Amino acid sequence: MPAEKPTPSAPPVYTPLPDRKVGARFFDADYRVRTGDVDQEMRVRLDGLARYLQDVANDNIDMTDFDGSDPFWIVRRTVIDVLEPITWPADFHAERWCGALSTRWTDMRVRLTSTSETNRFNPEPRPNGLIESVGFWINVNDQGMPSRISDEALRFLSEMTDEHRLRWKSLNPEQAPAADEVELPDREHVLRSTDFDPFRHLNNAAYLEAIEDELVDHPDLLDAPHRLVIEYLRPITPGTPITLRRKRIDDCLYVWMLIGSDDGPVTAASVSVSKIPDARPA
Repeated sequence: MPAEKPTPSAPPVYTPLPDRKVGARFFDADYRVRTGDVDQEMRVRLDGLARYLQDVANDNIDMTDFDGSDPFWIVRRTVIDVLEPITWPADFHAERWCGALSTRWTDMRVRLTSTSETNRFNPEPRPNGLIESVGFWINVNDQGMPSRISDEALRFLSEMTDEHRLRWKSLNPEQAPAADEVELPDREHVLRSTDFDPFRHLNNAAYLEAIEDELVDHPDLLDAPHRLVIEYLRPITPGTPITLRRKRIDDCLYVWMLIGSDDGPVTAASVSVSKIPDARPA
């Protein structure tokens, strides 16, 4: 792994996610927004978007023949660009394809587009939603170690993209600043038993529930087009205490999810939420 990035002193630089290769195949499906995934403004929350991305990925894998040869994948990073929020009530359409790959990992792009509706609880018309995302997915064996993607799956994925030399490069700083270097005090985040899957892994959406709690105090970030980047660095197991360290720099909120170790607190996940300049679709 590359050396840790230093503590940030400026917001991240925004680069739009690349579009799909012309003529490339892709998976697509339609879904319905449910009220359990929306906030008090009727917008789908970040943890709701994470659940949608998981559902789309599972449905995509179920439509292939690779559940036997390549059944195990872990997400190392998720980038979510909320260009226009998905709101309730609405249907949304998902498109998923491979944007880049190497022999052990892939960048899986997902585009969610919603058709907004109205009802008695949300009677005002709203723009249709647009979410762009990319996940860095690592193929692993049954021991959880990175493993080579099968030849058949590689051929299938390679047809979707011309980028076949994907390399890992962190987007968030892993090293959290010292507690006395930030204005916001540390906050404990309490996990629930329902946050964990059958393998005792903290569900990806559960991480973003903590971030939604933080964004209550930063409504300007949610009210504008924004990008979330979360990088999963160390496993969080049931019973693990989590401390959130926060730092706001201009139009970006950084959050480090800290867990204990023999050498003191270490970062289990690093998160940034930043405004996207001039990004609302025409």
